[in-house]
Amino acid sequence: MATVKILCVDDESLVLELVTSLCRELPEKPEVAGFTSPVRALEWLKANAADVALLDINMPEMDGIALAVRCRELRPETSIVFLTGYSEYAVDAIQLRASGYLLKPVNAEKLREEIAYAMNIRKLRMAPQTAHILARTFGEFDLFVDGAVVSFSRAKAKELLAFLIDRQGSSITRKTAFAALWGDAAYDRSMQKQLDVVIRSLRASLEEAGAAQILEMKRGSLRVVPELFTCDMYLFFRGDMDAVNAYRGEYMSSYSWGSLTEAYMDHVRKGV
Repeated sequence: MATVKILCVDDESLVLELVTSLCRELPEKPEVAGFTSPVRALEWLKANAADVALLDINMPEMDGIALAVRCRELRPETSIVFLTGYSEYAVDAIQLRASGYLLKPVNAEKLREEIAYAMNIRKLRMAPQTAHILARTFGEFDLFVDGAVVSFSRAKAKELLAFLIDRQGSSITRKTAFAALWGDAAYDRSMQKQLDVVIRSLRASLEEAGAAQILEMKRGSLRVVPELFTCDMYLFFRGDMDAVNAYRGEYMSSYSWGSLTEAYMDHVRKGV
């Protein structure tokens, strides 16, 4: 079994010493690299892979948010956990798709929980993927191809894909797709044309990313092909414990229609 590697960065040497010490006492018995300098940490990361990076947010040389962005550029597979004394930085953590954040002073039990969660997220991100495509639905929705986030030119196109993934391969009519995207709006000729634009945009984004095969269109219906990609929600319902442990009660957070699946997942998790 490969050794877990953790990168710790905090400009306060006493805090860094405490955090690295607590990390070395984790059940995984990880290798731990600690730095007070973000620049030196990045130099280390260029030559070494890290499973998890624990990053202080308030640092004079380079703040933790900027450091997280650089870490993601170098090692997209690394899970980020922020160290901070201020809970409002959780917003930045979410925006950066960080695995979580730890409030100072760091508690050993909380550290164990966050590292375990971060490792589960990393396992899902690095899971074997058919055609190297991964849909992540826990929290905010994103699609990855070979580890890179797929960019969608239209927000509605991304939402349509999310809705199709939520339907787990079931075919939906264009009218059902419209209702998911626009709610109670009238499905008139003008809005049908808008839906056409969204569908074309979705197909173009998937083709550009090399993932066109996951979308299937037949006689006015649409579906995704679950066999052609990996999805954390699908793994959850198959009883995969990494997926079950990675779920924290948030599913497709940007989309109101996701609340029904989220409620069902909460019910299932209670029975696990």
